[in-house]
Amino acid sequence: MQAKDYYQILGVPRNATQDEIKRAYRQLVLKYHPDRNKTKEAEEKFKEINEAYAVLSDPEKRKQYDLLGSAFHQKYSTEDIFRDFDIGDILKDLGFDTEGLFSYIFGGRKKSKWGFGDFFQYHNYTEPFYRKRCEQVPTKGPDLIYELAITLEEAMRGTEKAISYMRGGKVENITVKIPPGIDTGKKLRLASKGEVGPMGIPGDLYIKIKVLEHPLFKREGDDLYLDKKITFSQATLGSEVEVPTLDGKNLILKIPPGTQSNTKFRLRGYGMPRLNASGRGDLYVRIIIQVPKYLTHEQQRLIKELARLGC
Repeated sequence: MQAKDYYQILGVPRNATQDEIKRAYRQLVLKYHPDRNKTKEAEEKFKEINEAYAVLSDPEKRKQYDLLGSAFHQKYSTEDIFRDFDIGDILKDLGFDTEGLFSYIFGGRKKSKWGFGDFFQYHNYTEPFYRKRCEQVPTKGPDLIYELAITLEEAMRGTEKAISYMRGGKVENITVKIPPGIDTGKKLRLASKGEVGPMGIPGDLYIKIKVLEHPLFKREGDDLYLDKKITFSQATLGSEVEVPTLDGKNLILKIPPGTQSNTKFRLRGYGMPRLNASGRGDLYVRIIIQVPKYLTHEQQRLIKELARLGC
């Protein structure tokens, strides 16, 4: 039997990082999850991508898979592959109801962490059983969306916000935890905080984030941009200037002699935190050379002398 190529199944190179593997898995789940794609081909594909992710997302299993190749399945049984395989958070983040779809698949037990037995109970269901149980799933209530504006500083460090919204004709007061690095357009899902449906099951509340513009810093992805004005003499002769950072620090930036206007300097690691990942983006400082509007007689004399010398 031909060995399975888990990297090919997820569509990632063999040197892919864990973040790249996770992103590829999320995209495939959105395409082949049985809530969205009910074809037999999608069902088989969904099995494959879960098996591939169960191996490649575990550093030790991945190491053994890379080392053993086709002999991997001689050492690792299916039970070994799916032991401690946890995708509950990913499915919830993608909007799939693990307490709806998966609770009836798992025989009525609510599980956020899949054991291998649960996984095969899911994959070995018969279609008539699946359809029958789907028809019995109560309809949840409508989801709600709340637009929340935060400052760039709050997006950098993360924060908690108390909000009030209308739910069922009444005012609800809750606290929302904002993770560091969040950007405009991102949504935070608060399960069961939406409207209550006819069967008594509430929908979800989605917090849609809008990061307000900052007077000094501009954001592009995880990077920040800042304009720094310097004088003609500083640019010509070189100097050291003080540069603020979004988190309240002041850095010293060396300006080399002959620096031109619009030159950008990169300060590594002083940008925004990466959402749900380690590290930070960078801060780019753009140099703007100021031309004075008014000159003293002495300044005019010196500028004319420079012009005479070809400067």
